Amino acid sequence: MDIGILILGILAGVLSGLFGIGGGIIMVPALIAIFGMDMLNANATSLAAMLLPVGVLGVINYYKAGYVNIKNSLWLAVGLFAGSFLGGELAVSIDVKLLSKLYAAFLLYVAVGYLDIPAFISRLLKRQKKEKTMPVEKKHYSLWLFIVVGIFAGIIAGMFGKGGGLIIVPILIKFFQYNTKEASATSLAALQLPVGLPSVIIYAQAGYLNLYYAGLMALGIVVGVFFGSKLAINLPPTIFKKVYAFFLLGVGVYMVVKYI
Repeated sequence: MDIGILILGILAGVLSGLFGIGGGIIMVPALIAIFGMDMLNANATSLAAMLLPVGVLGVINYYKAGYVNIKNSLWLAVGLFAGSFLGGELAVSIDVKLLSKLYAAFLLYVAVGYLDIPAFISRLLKRQKKEKTMPVEKKHYSLWLFIVVGIFAGIIAGMFGKGGGLIIVPILIKFFQYNTKEASATSLAALQLPVGLPSVIIYAQAGYLNLYYAGLMALGIVVGVFFGSKLAINLPPTIFKKVYAFFLLGVGVYMVVKYI
């Protein structure tokens, strides 16, 4: 059992380093399906495993490669901390099935956009025109926008036991003109502060938390995130974006099947 929890942490860490997420997307379902936890205990244990800066080795790798925006990460973290409180309160008091469906729909929408399915169909019909690649000049966005994104991601994280990166990364790419690696790196950096603490406290007060499992998974995440970030940095940007799209697609389908 202990070895299984440690391996689960390593797998979650690889995904964290690769995609800039907290790892809860694999920890929560596995804790429920394999280790027999109920959803709230799984959520609490997953969030607790990510309280310490378990992804710091991955952030260092990304920072050395020039992908981390420290300032924006800090504002995202502020929002995550605030949103985590709201998400935890909601999780222990309401039925979250409707929000789960909306969340799944959002992930599917983003994934389809990344895969550029209309362009793929057009190529099949031989109507695809050559596109000129023009450099995109980044705009400067208000810090409040990053805080709002963090709050939204924190609410989702608190409700579903996930680190919020699944919300942050697509939004940074879609609306803030980040490339995929920059978004993953900045999201992972934001998650290194104990942004999920309010949710963990709420879950613990309600009697939902396994600290021993959380500690084992945290140890595994430290190892996994190092290798995940190395892999992400070395992947070509176009391939990385497609891999991330298929990952989101899989998560979205899983949530649709689970909550419909």
